[in-house]
Amino acid sequence: MALMPKRVKFRKTQRGKCAGKAMRGNAVSFGDYGLQTLESGWISARQIEAGRVAVTHFLGREGKLWVRIFPHKSVTKKPLETRMGKGKGEPEMYVAVVKEGTVLYELAGVPEDVAKETLARCAHKMPLRMRFVKRRHF
Repeated sequence: MALMPKRVKFRKTQRGKCAGKAMRGNAVSFGDYGLQTLESGWISARQIEAGRVAVTHFLGREGKLWVRIFPHKSVTKKPLETRMGKGKGEPEMYVAVVKEGTVLYELAGVPEDVAKETLARCAHKMPLRMRFVKRRHF
């Protein structure tokens, strides 16, 4: 089952803007390594789940994974071959709005080379450009 909110105040949302850089959620907070976006955009619930499955399949039972984003936004679509007008379409899927610099996944409990290969597999499932980042210790 794809990720989606349990309940929402309004079924249909407006498209909105996705400009600027992430001011929060842009650092590795939970794990040792992370996957960070280099572009802004939408990531669907199915893509988030595909990335999670790719990581857990590759690692097996070792390591711990954190998914730092959640699809809160509904995207509507009108049926094919429908004339213009007659209102807004029905909700088709849910997406997470991510800004440039957002950390999507975090990983801990594995060596750096394994983490790099694992998150590279995850990045192949994403519609945006990504990069591998490490936790910064102060």
